[in-house]
Amino acid sequence: MSTRLATGGRLLNKSKAVKFRFNGKHMDGYEGDTLASALLANDQMLVGRSFKYHRPRGIVAAGPEEPNGLVNLGEEGKFEPNARVTTTELFDGLSAQSQNHWPSLDFDVGAINKHLSRFLPAGFYYKMFIHPRPLWKHVYEPIIRHSAGLGRAPKARDVDTYEHFYAFCDVLVIGGGVAGLEAARAAAISGARVMIIEQTPHWGGRTPVDGGEINGAPAQSWIDATIAELEAMENVTMRTRTMGAGVYDHGYVLGYEQLTDHAPEKAGPRHRLWRVRAGQIITATGAIERPLSFAGNDIPGVMLAASLRDYVVNYGVSAGDRTVVVTNNDDAYLTAFALKHAGLDVPAILDARPTAQNSDVMEQAEALGIRVMMGHGVSSIKGGKRVTGVAVCAQAGEGAVLEEIECDAIAMSGGWSPVVHLWSHCGGKLTWDTKYACFNPDPDNPPKGADGMQFVSTAGAASGRFQLDDVLNDAFAAADGVLRCVGHKLPKAAAAPKGNRRKEAPMAPVWLMPQGASVKLREKAWLDYQNDVKVSDVRLAAQEGFVSVEHAKRYTTLGMATDQGKLSNINGLATLANAMGEEIPAVGTTTFRPPYHPISMASIGGEARNEIFQPIRRTALYDWHENNGAVWEPVGQWRRPYAYRQGDETTHDAVMREVSNTRTNMGLLDASTLGKLIVKGPDAGRFLDMLYTNMMSTLKIGKCRYGLMCNDNGFLIDDGVVARIDEDTWLCHTTTGGADSIHAHMEEWLQTEWWDMKVYVANVTEQYAQVAVVGPNARKALEKLGGMDVSKEALGFMEWADGEIGGFKVRVYRISFSGELSYEIAVDANHGQAFWDALMAAGADLGVMPYGTECLHILRAEKGFIMIGDETDGTVIPQDLNLHWALSKKKEDYLGKRAQQRSHMADPNRWKLVGLETTDGSVLPDGAYAVGEGNNENGQRNMIGRVTSSYHSPTLGKGIAMGLVLHGPDRMGEVLEFPGTDGKTYNARIVDPVFYDKEGEKQNV
Repeated sequence: MSTRLATGGRLLNKSKAVKFRFNGKHMDGYEGDTLASALLANDQMLVGRSFKYHRPRGIVAAGPEEPNGLVNLGEEGKFEPNARVTTTELFDGLSAQSQNHWPSLDFDVGAINKHLSRFLPAGFYYKMFIHPRPLWKHVYEPIIRHSAGLGRAPKARDVDTYEHFYAFCDVLVIGGGVAGLEAARAAAISGARVMIIEQTPHWGGRTPVDGGEINGAPAQSWIDATIAELEAMENVTMRTRTMGAGVYDHGYVLGYEQLTDHAPEKAGPRHRLWRVRAGQIITATGAIERPLSFAGNDIPGVMLAASLRDYVVNYGVSAGDRTVVVTNNDDAYLTAFALKHAGLDVPAILDARPTAQNSDVMEQAEALGIRVMMGHGVSSIKGGKRVTGVAVCAQAGEGAVLEEIECDAIAMSGGWSPVVHLWSHCGGKLTWDTKYACFNPDPDNPPKGADGMQFVSTAGAASGRFQLDDVLNDAFAAADGVLRCVGHKLPKAAAAPKGNRRKEAPMAPVWLMPQGASVKLREKAWLDYQNDVKVSDVRLAAQEGFVSVEHAKRYTTLGMATDQGKLSNINGLATLANAMGEEIPAVGTTTFRPPYHPISMASIGGEARNEIFQPIRRTALYDWHENNGAVWEPVGQWRRPYAYRQGDETTHDAVMREVSNTRTNMGLLDASTLGKLIVKGPDAGRFLDMLYTNMMSTLKIGKCRYGLMCNDNGFLIDDGVVARIDEDTWLCHTTTGGADSIHAHMEEWLQTEWWDMKVYVANVTEQYAQVAVVGPNARKALEKLGGMDVSKEALGFMEWADGEIGGFKVRVYRISFSGELSYEIAVDANHGQAFWDALMAAGADLGVMPYGTECLHILRAEKGFIMIGDETDGTVIPQDLNLHWALSKKKEDYLGKRAQQRSHMADPNRWKLVGLETTDGSVLPDGAYAVGEGNNENGQRNMIGRVTSSYHSPTLGKGIAMGLVLHGPDRMGEVLEFPGTDGKTYNARIVDPVFYDKEGEKQNV
């Protein structure tokens, strides 16, 4: 039975007992335990059921590679499904429930599937669920949906908080074993900024468990000294419980830190997502031990040898009283020694290698009196819900049983595979190592950035170095190499520490036990424990033509479990290669994708949840608006004043007042939310000519030009005023809702299509407060404040100038969206409130009033100006809006030009923009459709147009509207019918869309 040992437990605080529950049963552990070690200490060997056959599953590993020990963790509000018992730190009050069984873990009716296994081979679902068709909807799909998934989804809202951190460093070291510590130390003594992260709570990796000497002293002494040295350096950041989740282009790394999972009583965020930009990255992520494939290798009690060693040394826990070690390499012998030193029995070491070799561990085994059976392997494991014995056979045979040994645990080791995931995330290639039978990073094909330079290196076991001395030398060399890339170098006296070397016998690649296992044995030899993929399944896939490793993966579901094939992939590749008669490198590998280990969805969202899921953006004048009667309107992520109510007036009355006052006196509009994009560079003019429908490269410095922007399908997506700042700089105004999307639109074309253009785009929307000073008295107010000349002669319409007004440094644009005399004035955002206050004071005797977005809409509609999002809906082109004048005839090309030449776009029957006036002065319903004579093929009235925007105009004293109508410009004066949803039919006459000051006299004064 598994139990707590009297000795061992170097990571435990045995003075602090911890109580927890598993499936409602109360159990005990210690501070420092993982949930896995505590379960083993309580003889809880059975921890779950497999997905397909519901076979009993026990703990097989000790780290994130664990495929079996998945639990529902915590209660609602702090609930987490699919938590790994091996990476979950124990805390007082922890509650866990096993998954994927009914009605209980010990008795699961789903286990009947194992008796149907001959009818459920790999890929059976592709064949079975096709015919007959009706069964899919009524039988197959309901059953599959009910069976799908492992853990249950939480129902209550998560009560924890999460956050994002940003970090910048010269060198990022991922992994805190001896290789990572040495790489960080070597990089740090050069003066470089170094960040080192380790996914476990402890530094040192496997070395403290496996033993060894560094610089002639126990390795732990060197580890402690190095940690102290790094902690004392100001240029070093160290984080434990932080996993390197993914490596991306440009030295961008995601780190996933678990802050309070081990101590939920602590205040603060639960998880933190680090966004790290590093000049160079060193992955010192170690290696993962591989299981061996033999009949019954999934029975609880069969564990990885190194993991079993971890439990004995780190947690003082045994998986059984009698453990048989099964191996093809020297490393597993260390587990036998650890068990022996803990007072446990090791009946035998089954070594698949044919003859005894000259190695340190074999000599030590002989000295300890451990029986070593060379050339032997496992025919099958005895037991059901736990191991009871092992049937021994010759590795070179077909599985004939030579001997049965009673035992309650099996420690297996099939060799080690470097953790190359992070190396591979950005395109790093792999090469096959015949000595250790594993894939190593290929130093000749590293991940490279856009500049062609390598930005990811590996160190230690992640490079395929397994001797302690080699690990340290490789880490030192990796640091030396990356330092040169970031402008630092090691001191001349610096050198790698010296590690001891073991006399080692070569491993023997073993992918199946025994070598000639019969079909019966292969059908019980498991590759993917969670998804129930067997050796026979992969061989069947090859037989049925799925010889591509990616096809075989999907056909069998090999490596598609939550551990992403950390234990199964190499064995699966070897099995596929053997079935095809190929070498393993010829088969290749599957694709490694981030994250390396699952991260919480909440950490990805960070603080973007609840009321700040989409943060409200506020201008510098927000508080003034709030305190002066603003009725708010959401515009994208911004809040803009819709109108300012005074006293008891309604919102409608406030809008009417604002329109009338702006037309007769003076109005102020907070235009800060309008997008402001700086486009700069030698090719900026050429770039803007491709983005806008009209010519921007010819715009003179100090001038402004209205521009339209279409997507590549020809549809209008944005409009705004563009100003030429200097020889290679333009400032592009966009709609409020378009600032971010148009910035992204520009960047997409720059980065994917016109990457050779020398152009830089910056979104400076929030850097400036912008105020529109509008109305007949606008110039008087500015002259009253004093400063720059804003006369018509000094600053003409569609011009801009920098200067000073009322003591404020400003940029003034002489543009108008209202048809009135208008100035849009930009100041630094932190001066926005003071400038607004100065304008209000200057305009006090000139009838100044603030106005909101609805007043703005009415003012522009009276002038016939379009509004993106009102007159456009993603299917409208400039020609529909009578904006032919804004389409350049000089340019050979621009985005959307060719699309607009398609027959549908050039169709003369497209609806065109017109003005609409109701015959009785009422207001047309916004969005109402105009109906023509007859019905269409569906029996509905023919639609011949629609209202795009509609308002009551206090200036004209009647309802006005703009709309798109079939042949509209040719039907002036015709009256159309617009049925409303209120049951009333509205009659409106087609008129010119410019209702007010058609000649533009008022804006040009």
